Amino acid sequence: MFTSVLMIEKALTSADVEFVTTLHGDEPVTFHVLLQPRGDQADRLLRAIDDVALGELDEAVHEGDTPEGEAARSVGAQALEVSLTALRAAGSTAQGTLVENHPLDALKSVVDEAGADEVIVLTDPHYVEEFFHRDWASRARHKVGVPVLKLFSHNEA
Repeated sequence: MFTSVLMIEKALTSADVEFVTTLHGDEPVTFHVLLQPRGDQADRLLRAIDDVALGELDEAVHEGDTPEGEAARSVGAQALEVSLTALRAAGSTAQGTLVENHPLDALKSVVDEAGADEVIVLTDPHYVEEFFHRDWASRARHKVGVPVLKLFSHNEA
């Protein structure tokens, strides 16, 4: 049994689920999913810059509409449940936690407690943070003691 900790910021699409559940061929995988809602993870300006870099100008204009606080937690809890259900439907064992503060501290704890074999960070591109190596994957590589794989999430189910 292979154990992966999967860090996400939004609900997994069907393409995301297929991708992460087939990374290890036929070997069964247990997923420990950590979701931090996008509204709580980065400031609006960085998200808007990322949107502009991706050519998604309409998204940049609407960054102020991204839920934050309690609204983000509610959306995040629903996204986590959708993701866990999809992973289980694909034949994997999955459990998850909504992370409200310090995602890398939570990641380190879950990796240690679960005896994880790897960490998969599955997010939208965050060009500013990636350029300065401040994205989750870059920072996790120095903290968790297991391989960290950085993947970009799919936008469509």
